[in-house]
Amino acid sequence: MNDRPDYFTLIGQALGDRLELRDGAAPNELYLSLKPEALSSLPDIVALLTRSLGARFTTLVANDERALNGGFFLYYVFSAPAGDLFLILQVPVDPRHMEVPSVTPVLEAANWFERELKDWFGIIAFPNIYRLAVHPDWPEDVHHMLKDFRSDSAVPRVPGTFDFKRVEGEGVFEIPVGPVHAGIIEPGHFRFSVAGEPIINLDVQLFYTHKGTEKLAEGMDPRRAVFLAERISGDSSFAHALAFCRCIERLSGLEIPKRAEVVRTIVLELERLYNHIGDMGAILLDVGYSVGAASAFELKERFLSLNETLTGSRLLRSVAAVGGVRRDPEDAVPKRQALREAVVTGREGLERLYDLIMSTSSVLDRLETTGRLSRTDAFRLGITGMAARASGIDRDFRRDHPHCAYSRVRFQVAQQKEGDVLARLKVRVDEARESFSILEQLLQQHLGEALIAPVSPVPPGRCALGYVEGWRGEIVHWAMTGPGGELFRWKITDPSFHNWRALPVAVRNNIVPDFPVINKSFNLSYSGNDR
Repeated sequence: MNDRPDYFTLIGQALGDRLELRDGAAPNELYLSLKPEALSSLPDIVALLTRSLGARFTTLVANDERALNGGFFLYYVFSAPAGDLFLILQVPVDPRHMEVPSVTPVLEAANWFERELKDWFGIIAFPNIYRLAVHPDWPEDVHHMLKDFRSDSAVPRVPGTFDFKRVEGEGVFEIPVGPVHAGIIEPGHFRFSVAGEPIINLDVQLFYTHKGTEKLAEGMDPRRAVFLAERISGDSSFAHALAFCRCIERLSGLEIPKRAEVVRTIVLELERLYNHIGDMGAILLDVGYSVGAASAFELKERFLSLNETLTGSRLLRSVAAVGGVRRDPEDAVPKRQALREAVVTGREGLERLYDLIMSTSSVLDRLETTGRLSRTDAFRLGITGMAARASGIDRDFRRDHPHCAYSRVRFQVAQQKEGDVLARLKVRVDEARESFSILEQLLQQHLGEALIAPVSPVPPGRCALGYVEGWRGEIVHWAMTGPGGELFRWKITDPSFHNWRALPVAVRNNIVPDFPVINKSFNLSYSGNDR
């Protein structure tokens, strides 16, 4: 936090006539309120924050605050890792016009976030007017995140068709895939334009699994909403629940017991392990290497069983709680022994699997140079997490914005530069290695101490961020409480919402048979994206 005065000075000198600065409820949040008369300079301000100050775009929150102050607000959230600081640009929206300037020309990572504004709130980031989150049969004038929209309303459907990009030319064909797929994966529609086998263009249509999570939470007791957070994305149940809990704790000023911080870190790393190892198996299965895939799936099953032994849930549910955790994975000698043995045998199993992969030339031939995402494209699109680190982007919230017990353990941020499927697999391997190291460092720390802090009534009229580095990447929630301490607004940002835009870029000029393995190397969440 020693760098905060510098940000005050720099921003004040450059933009003091257009912004008002104030502290947030959490100590590492700085709010920059844009004056209404300076709205036209929004793109220039965003450019200054990202290009001159090096802040990284994290999320964009829209909020219908008419019941509180008569208007709408947008909150552009930027990460300033040098000072463990979040810069939150608060922008007023005139309810008579419902329009702001688009920042996509200076910040392409904001494109999908702006399009979602129009679909859910009717706020247009002009000229970015294209639909994203609602399908063509949804009426143009119905916006379900407005406070006066009832979640049980019956919405009349209208005629409409998806607007896919058409590629014309001799020998060009379209291949539609989905939205219903073979197997058990979630629905999403992919439309390929191909000339022979090489892919010329890919369009992706999502939001078939939109559950209205953020709308359902309005008016809910924050402690009850933890169970809703666990169901945002099944393979990140604990990470999402923890990000939400940290929202409520940070806006409440609640101090978490040290043992709870240790347990949270252990469980986050267990979630990282079983997902990374499972993805390695899925990648190998998609290139026909069934021996390696079977080895990976057997190792993944060991960790899923370990999760159940330690917490009672294979997917680590019902562990997170506002103020701490509900369960301790080391509260009995057999559990401690099982965790310690899993670290030893799991590390050995991972190394055997990695040696198997790297010694099989037919596997390497399918993975090397396949699905390459350059560092330039990853940075331009705002890609985050494991996929970004595989393309040479050095970004990890565990280090940049330390949370839980990460400031008290030693670990290296895994990174590759090639940006292909093999690089994404290697990042998974390196992160799993670091997970074993982190678990070793945390074993039996603060045993017997409190697991949860006494929770006072949630204060009304406050807002704060909650964030964790999930196994896919940074998970960021933003919550505001209403007059009675209930949830007034909850914004969920899964790393998949950033990263789906990478897939059409990564598959371009690859052959159609390589699409499954490229897709699996990102392994993006439909449910986390759609919410």
